Amino acid sequence: MNKVIAIPRELSKKGELVIMSRSDYEEFLRLKKLIPLIKPTLSEKKAIRDGRKEIKEGKYLTLKQLKDELEG
Repeated sequence: MNKVIAIPRELSKKGELVIMSRSDYEEFLRLKKLIPLIKPTLSEKKAIRDGRKEIKEGKYLTLKQLKDELEG
């Protein structure tokens, strides 16, 4: 038999929802406690922004290309 789950509108309007098993959620919470959140510095934010721009422009190497370049 199929189960139907209704999500209240007020919850769905708050943003994206993710559905996962309880065991996956508990593992996520456990890992979240182990891995601290780090706020990037202004220079790190700029580097991230620049990197994302380069990726959009196709200015990157794949891992295979890098390996080939280093071996060649």
